Amino acid sequence: FFPFRFPACREFFQALEACHANFWTKWTGGCNTAKNQLNSCLHKETMVRASKNREDAKVRQAKKEQAWKELHEDD
Repeated sequence: FFPFRFPACREFFQALEACHANFWTKWTGGCNTAKNQLNSCLHKETMVRASKNREDAKVRQAKKEQAWKELHEDD
């Protein structure tokens, strides 16, 4: 993973990494809670980013449509 892409989830990355340092805990499911918390944080951040991208795309699309209208209004 790329923790630098998700700064809001840094503490969850660190917690999972610390948990995975213990081999036995890692392989017996002791890190499942930390993993679930990280997954939840990543999902939330992804949804926020996707929502922002959708809004940005709407703005870009509106600008593009306006530019086409201005270009073709002389026709």
